Amino acid sequence: MNDSWEDNRMSSRRYDRGYDHRRENRRERDTQFYRRSHRPGDNWGHDSSTQNYNDNSYRRGNDSSDSTNGLVMYIDTNSIGRLIGKGGSKIRALEDESSATIKIDRQNDGNGQTAVTLIGTDDAKQRAKSLIEELLIDRGSTLENAQSTRKAAPEPEEKPEIDWENFDWGKANEEYEKRQQQKWSALPPIIKNFYKEDPAIANMPKSKVDHIRQINNNIEVKHVFENEGSSEEETKIPNPVETFEQAFQAYPDILTEIRKQKFEKPSPIQCQAWPVLLSGQDLIGIAQTGTGKTLAFLLPALIHIDGQLTPREERPGPNVLVMAPTRELALQIEKEVGKYSYHGIKAVCVYGGGNRKEQIISVSKGVQIVIATPGRLNDLVQAGKLDVSAVTYLILDEADRMPSMGFEPQIRKTLLGVRPDRQTVMTSATWPPGVRRLAQSYMKNPIQVFVGSLDLAAVHSVTQKIYMVSEDEKMDIMHEFFRTMGPDDKVMVFFGKKSKVDDMSSELALSNVECQSIHGDREQADREQALEDLKTGAVQILLATDVASRGIDIEDVTHVLNYDFPRDIEEYVHRVGRTGRAGRTGESITFMTRQDWHHAKALIDILEEASQEVPEEVYKMAERYDAWKKKKDAEQSYVRSFRGGGGGGRSRYRT
Repeated sequence: MNDSWEDNRMSSRRYDRGYDHRRENRRERDTQFYRRSHRPGDNWGHDSSTQNYNDNSYRRGNDSSDSTNGLVMYIDTNSIGRLIGKGGSKIRALEDESSATIKIDRQNDGNGQTAVTLIGTDDAKQRAKSLIEELLIDRGSTLENAQSTRKAAPEPEEKPEIDWENFDWGKANEEYEKRQQQKWSALPPIIKNFYKEDPAIANMPKSKVDHIRQINNNIEVKHVFENEGSSEEETKIPNPVETFEQAFQAYPDILTEIRKQKFEKPSPIQCQAWPVLLSGQDLIGIAQTGTGKTLAFLLPALIHIDGQLTPREERPGPNVLVMAPTRELALQIEKEVGKYSYHGIKAVCVYGGGNRKEQIISVSKGVQIVIATPGRLNDLVQAGKLDVSAVTYLILDEADRMPSMGFEPQIRKTLLGVRPDRQTVMTSATWPPGVRRLAQSYMKNPIQVFVGSLDLAAVHSVTQKIYMVSEDEKMDIMHEFFRTMGPDDKVMVFFGKKSKVDDMSSELALSNVECQSIHGDREQADREQALEDLKTGAVQILLATDVASRGIDIEDVTHVLNYDFPRDIEEYVHRVGRTGRAGRTGESITFMTRQDWHHAKALIDILEEASQEVPEEVYKMAERYDAWKKKKDAEQSYVRSFRGGGGGGRSRYRT
């Protein structure tokens, strides 16, 4: 979960180096796996009371079927491993999709064929048969059915090797672009512009526009990239709105839903984002968490779905795709969407750790909005369970977290199937290089709306306290904090490791301190229950790793306690942002040890920007680290120059 993008690249290289060797041995491994998995009495996990179909009449005849014995088909024995899949994953997926039971004979008939029996209703058996044929025929396998004559599969023709040294990449790219244009040109056009600008907004003088942006936490708006060849209409930045009516006067049903939530006025990000998104332009929204970013992209999405030309029942898949880096954030977005009822629009959340079969069933029933984590989304798209070719409105929420969590390859792979002329929205709390790279890759002429400052900053509604401690002192200080908590206080305690969360949870239980815990290895149901217990007040203490530092919206968290300093300063900002939400104030307490000295300078910048007290020891720590870093860089520079000066690099000063 925390692997970096570079880690993923290195893993990919290691995989490529070992691929040829694994390919040579795959057939032998598959056969061995099949033999190991089918010991006498082994029925692939099914009830042992179910009848076993091993009679030779089934194996040596054509495919046969009746309501009692099932349907028997014959498969090339060398393809059994492909049917089974790694750890039985493929055969289980086939059973889930077809609702049939699939049994594999432990013996073959001597002609290289193995009997596979399909049990269930007639429809289920036929579905399973079709799925197996599609799986194996598509991959060049030999599949015998009732009408086929058993023949040895012809040897595949060897394809000529590609001369990579003289390969014409320019021509290949041109051919790819041509095919992509042909692919997407056949689809119906997208309607993006639904904005009916209020005359008072359209005719607003620039001085008033600037004033509105200034009083709304210094909103800044600009085109973030150079846009050569763009028309004046495409580069126009709409004026901000001041009321809900000015944004949605043409959509009274949307206004009705807003009034149900009893909102008083648009938040700063909303008053500028709504005109941009309703006019069909791409948006990069940068604002602190808890500032209304979800509603900023959601309401225009509902109007976008309802306004497309193709009837909903004729669309091959959802129109809106929301990608979120964590399960908790995805579920929170789904909950937010559920608050608004607009013209029968349906949404579903798909995420790793949830019931895959139930998620597939929900998607297959027809939905207009899919909220997903990258891993499960990529899984369903690659398995053909989710068609993203109809997605015309794409949101990457909390985009600044996706590169650091290693999701960029999965995102790129999934978005190959999404229309390039879509409308794209990215939200983020910060603007690091990884987010800029994502924006350049996925967006066209985006308008950047940021509230506050592009510089990394913690919310000013939180009092930040830094305690210089040793590792041994942390436990006692934390217990003292718990003892002094008030009846309405709620605290999230952050740790660097999942094992530390588990150990501390056990320690507190032995001390009769009630708490809950959340981290990536806990079952999804347990994670949801932990958050629910903190929300309802069943517990006042939540122990967590950084899986909870973003996307967790619990408005009345009063304190954040950083038991371990976060791995980078951006994560510190997001942890602090778990309190002081929705107009409330909060307090963060951070334990800092001498081992954390490399964070001191960045921490000073955050504290000074928010006018917080900086302990003198933190200033000294930053100075010592800076001096040590300069000394180390000088030593390394000397060693490099000494090695390069002669002796073929065989210096006695080896590092």
